[in-house]
Amino acid sequence: MKNIDIRPYTRQFYRGNGWRIGLALVQTALLTATNLMVAWLIQQILDLMAGENTGFTLPQLAWLTLASAGALVLTFACGYFSRPKLIAKGIGQYQEFVFRQLTQKSLSAFSGEGTSLYISALSNDAASIETGYLANFLHLLDQTVLLIGALVMMFWYSPALAALSVALSLLPIGASLLAGNRAAEAEKQVSDRNEAYISTLRDSLVGFSVIKSFRAEAQMCRIFARKVKEVAKAKEKRKKITVLIQLLSELASTVVQFGVFLVGAYLALSGRGVTVGTVLVFVQLLNYVLNPISLIPNYLAEQKAAKALIRKLAGAIATNVRQEGTVEKHTLTSGIVLEDLSFAYEADKPVLEGINFTFQAGKRYAIVGASGSGKSTLLHLLMAAYPGYQGGIYLDGTELREINSEALYEIISVVQQNVFIFNASIRDNITMFASFPKAEVDRAIALSGLSKLIEERGEDYRCGENGSGLSGGERQRISIARSLLKKAQVLLVDEATAALDAQTAYQVSSAILDLPELTSIVVTHSLDEALLKRYDCILTLKNGRIAEAGSFPELMEKKGYFYSLYTVSQ
Repeated sequence: MKNIDIRPYTRQFYRGNGWRIGLALVQTALLTATNLMVAWLIQQILDLMAGENTGFTLPQLAWLTLASAGALVLTFACGYFSRPKLIAKGIGQYQEFVFRQLTQKSLSAFSGEGTSLYISALSNDAASIETGYLANFLHLLDQTVLLIGALVMMFWYSPALAALSVALSLLPIGASLLAGNRAAEAEKQVSDRNEAYISTLRDSLVGFSVIKSFRAEAQMCRIFARKVKEVAKAKEKRKKITVLIQLLSELASTVVQFGVFLVGAYLALSGRGVTVGTVLVFVQLLNYVLNPISLIPNYLAEQKAAKALIRKLAGAIATNVRQEGTVEKHTLTSGIVLEDLSFAYEADKPVLEGINFTFQAGKRYAIVGASGSGKSTLLHLLMAAYPGYQGGIYLDGTELREINSEALYEIISVVQQNVFIFNASIRDNITMFASFPKAEVDRAIALSGLSKLIEERGEDYRCGENGSGLSGGERQRISIARSLLKKAQVLLVDEATAALDAQTAYQVSSAILDLPELTSIVVTHSLDEALLKRYDCILTLKNGRIAEAGSFPELMEKKGYFYSLYTVSQ
């Protein structure tokens, strides 16, 4: 995990923010100069009051004081016009970059991964990163420059006192840096616990009907309460470490302060060239040293914790990413050829073995077989969901792994059993928020059988969360319309009608078969004679192999494995 490069992520904080960073640097320089000027003015005024020859008159010092006030106004103006926008734009670009990286994951990514990690990363973790990394970058800049400036001025006034201050300052910095590792681990634990909490919350809401029907409310309440306690305990541990770091810093700062006071008093009383004004200005400068010493370790610990969160996310995003091919292929003229295709999710447990078949362009195919025969896996392989197959999948002679994703998904589209519908209008769900000519949208609506729904509710009807305002058949028709609108040449249908009633299932299946100029490959559990007769070929799988292939009359005449499946289903 430590070897993961997070620079592409952290660069997003600064991209396009150059002039704002420059203005923030100007503010830092002005702020340091103004604070040191105030300390110097205090020393000059006090020594003048004590009768020392400072080389300045009181009116001159008054004018310099007014100039310092003006510089302070300019300082805060620089901060006003740079820092808020710098932070807002930086974290926004970071979140957008993360989301773009998520879209590069393979089609099957979230079947093996949970979404809670990413939801947490783009909400709670992003807030922690905004404060712990981005905002602290500016705070560290301010405090470090102020610390250096104050030390330079202290050495100019009294090298002995300054050397003592530097030596004593190493104590809080060292202690806090040691505690930084614990802070980073505590922040990661909060992230992990929050991820589990979000997962439980999501499952409880999505599976609410199951919880109610099985009267499992009490059990889920116990599980939810446990997750809440785990998050609270992790946050408590994080807070304790933060308090520990602050206590260490405060304790060491007190040691530094009293040490400098005592040595300063000794030098002043022994006549070592230290005036009253010098001792008192050290009080002011000491604040500019002690404050950064108490804050910098906290900022460093929080930055380290924020980097741990970024590294955790980067590691997760780096998994299940499709290795892009370079071939730009946008048409299918001949067909799809499977040569000795084999695949296994686990070693020595093949799901598909030695598949050889050709799907000719423009024809309609049904894939049938018992549960676990490899039907859905075959469709997933055609969509490039799993790259680790043996053998070959060729689109007009080009191996699937050589085709880049954008070109591949122009050729192939999929209609699944669980169609995701966005909480947006029917039109937006069909167009996927892109712009299309009205004639093309109307054609897709008509061919997918959505005309009646549009007449009744209109294109602007909001579908509800995950299509809660639509029936199962209407959701499937929207999925078909999406594929038609993007002009896919191959339509993969994976048990699309499994959850529908018989009449709706027949209507949706018939609508798919009516689609012109498409290569349709349909995994189906429904062995309806009228529909099966409309397929050019029926591919029958058994234990990951092709048992039979042919038209409905041919397979029925053979009275083989397909005949048995069909007979049992009637």
